[in-house]
Amino acid sequence: MGPRMACMAWLALTSVSVLWLRFSEASCPLGCLCVSDIVDCGSLGMDKFPPLLPPSISVLDLSYNQLTWLAPGTFHGLPRLDVLRMSHNRISLLSPAAFHNASVLRHLDLSSNRLQVVAMHPFRDLLGLEELLLYNNRIGLVESNALSGLGRLRKVYLSLNRLTDFPFFSIRKHSHPQLVVLDLSSNRMSGLPLDDVVLLPIAAQRGLFIHNNGLMCDCSMYRLFWHWEYEGYEAVRNFKDSYSCRTSGEPSVSIRFLRSPRFFENCTVEKTISLISPKADVTAYEGERVLLDCTGALSGAALSYFWVVPREHNSTQLTQNRTVRLNHDGSLEIPAVRSADSGIYRCVATDVSRMINESREVNLTVVSQRVMVEPFSTGYTTVLGCAVTLLLILMYLYLTPCRCGCCKPAAPLPAASGLGEGCPTLLSVFEAPRMAEEKLKGRTSANRHVMFLEPLEDDGNRQRTEAFTAVDP
Repeated sequence: MGPRMACMAWLALTSVSVLWLRFSEASCPLGCLCVSDIVDCGSLGMDKFPPLLPPSISVLDLSYNQLTWLAPGTFHGLPRLDVLRMSHNRISLLSPAAFHNASVLRHLDLSSNRLQVVAMHPFRDLLGLEELLLYNNRIGLVESNALSGLGRLRKVYLSLNRLTDFPFFSIRKHSHPQLVVLDLSSNRMSGLPLDDVVLLPIAAQRGLFIHNNGLMCDCSMYRLFWHWEYEGYEAVRNFKDSYSCRTSGEPSVSIRFLRSPRFFENCTVEKTISLISPKADVTAYEGERVLLDCTGALSGAALSYFWVVPREHNSTQLTQNRTVRLNHDGSLEIPAVRSADSGIYRCVATDVSRMINESREVNLTVVSQRVMVEPFSTGYTTVLGCAVTLLLILMYLYLTPCRCGCCKPAAPLPAASGLGEGCPTLLSVFEAPRMAEEKLKGRTSANRHVMFLEPLEDDGNRQRTEAFTAVDP
């Protein structure tokens, strides 16, 4: 083997070695434990995200390190990442595009960090997220749209933070149909928006952990938790001793209200929570069919409906007389509305199992039968006006006042001087109608004179002279 061949072999071997080293580094970072599609880089004191990771990993553990933030595109090149554990770090900031290209991520653990705000932008790309662990941080605010778009979310853990409120109105059955755990325990909430809490999906209510908060004692709060305990919700039953409230006044006393019901003897636990829906306005004409809707925030087959109508008789009597009809969905139907049916109709939907009722008012206005008025069409009138104008112009040009042989043709007028023979002049054009008019006038006038302009003649000296002929009547 010559020196040249030996040199080429050495270069090839070096290239393969470099590629192998790079592949080894990309396959498993230094100090990490790699098993199949799992990479464990916990407790290594990392202050930066590892730059080279195998693209086939599905589980990545970076817990117990010193990471402080997540930069945009941190998880680029990890299309199969399914579980990410980053607890017990120093993360205080999440870039808006930190989880870009991580849409298949199902489990995200950011517990025991230094986060202060849960914003929408960092999580908007996690469309497949099912479990979100944010407990034991410094979170004092959860934005109203922070969990928007996470339709597959099943469990959210926000306990051991500094929350004073939570956007319960953003959690609904259509937006989070699979949510079964919402842990808000051990925070700083002093009150609950009951109107929003009772509208949570039933599965989310069963898994709402809200113990160890500084709730203020009142009858509405007591009725809510009493109903949840009565229904056997695990979030209340398993932490019954941890539910307490503070009394108003000085000194403030903490009461375990589920263990000491005597403090709420004056509260009627059977009283339901009342909701009010926005008022609606409906306008109809006499004789029309009208359908008044009773749909609100409540839904389910266990609802019962009751209508209060603005008449002397109640809705039951009107239903028996077939004046109105109550449908299965709670809507009130009036087959042929009259002017006397105008007024405010009030519907009450009651969910007995959840001890909630909702009222809705509909203002019905009945007006007289509408008069059909043909709309004014500007285009139609414009076209018609143009057609009439064109017709009048054609009549003026082609239909003369004298027809057939009743009038003799007028004698041709001589050409004017300087224009040449045989050429009609402007005088002949404009004087012919005038002469006809004079002729008509001449029938009633005794004195009339007619003058004809004769052609020019040449005298002997080759000079043109004008000849005028006067004709007296």
